[in-house]
Amino acid sequence: MKLTELLRQDRLTLSFEVFPPKTDMAFDSVREATEEIASLSPAFMSVTYGAGGGTSQYTLDIAKNIHKKHGVPTLAHLTCVSSTRQTVKEKIEQIHAAGIQNVMALRGDIPADRRHEDRSTWDYRHAAELVRELRESGYDFCIGGACYPESHPESTNQTEDIRYLREKVDAGCDFLTTQMFFDNNLLYRFLYRIREAGIFVPVIPGIMPITDKKQIERALKLSGSFMPRRFLDLVDKFGDKPAAMKQAGIAYATDQILDLFAAGIHNVHIYTMNKPDVAKSMLANLSHVLHA
Repeated sequence: MKLTELLRQDRLTLSFEVFPPKTDMAFDSVREATEEIASLSPAFMSVTYGAGGGTSQYTLDIAKNIHKKHGVPTLAHLTCVSSTRQTVKEKIEQIHAAGIQNVMALRGDIPADRRHEDRSTWDYRHAAELVRELRESGYDFCIGGACYPESHPESTNQTEDIRYLREKVDAGCDFLTTQMFFDNNLLYRFLYRIREAGIFVPVIPGIMPITDKKQIERALKLSGSFMPRRFLDLVDKFGDKPAAMKQAGIAYATDQILDLFAAGIHNVHIYTMNKPDVAKSMLANLSHVLHA
């Protein structure tokens, strides 16, 4: 199923993100975790792409397995920043051959050893170029893109960020998924601004349940996310008590999702970090709400 079909439906849904293994030795354990999450019948599952494409084949293997065994629609990530046009063309062919209809087109993180290079010589500098390539591939993909309620870390300001986002949508993005955020008001302001800028594709909010104090540092590194005072108070109170922090983090994320649903948003994506227990807890907390 193309995700555009799902996003047109007038019902509340949750989807989950998982990541592929980094090595062959870890493949079986990751596959088992992703299958356990898939058995919960989420609306869809996205499978991330390793830095520099190092785990790209695992991405396809995990995505195909989820769909084949559990019938869950999958969204395969694809990045381009460290790739040549020939490499990306080959990856697109592989995605199509795997029967995957949904692709998340991302620029990807720039490797540390290339951050000071002259980017004018690169085949890809922006995700919009990958979106355009997917759209012109001849395959009828449903194409997703990333967006940042608090602006991309490399953008000068949100106005510049939204301009680049508009280019990405104009290149052929069918929907957008947000980076994690911890204050819903940031999302609501962002949605207002992008609609004002003429961006009208569906936007799926991305929520990360913080179940471990160490995740906060990673979240800040990835997106520079603003941490509301009430969230920081929660971490101060329970951060050194693993079981309590896990429960509190899931409760905080659940509260965010309830507020999003109440505000009229139908689809929410959860960054579950290959943790079936977190996915189960989120669904249990929202079991009656999702069927209301």
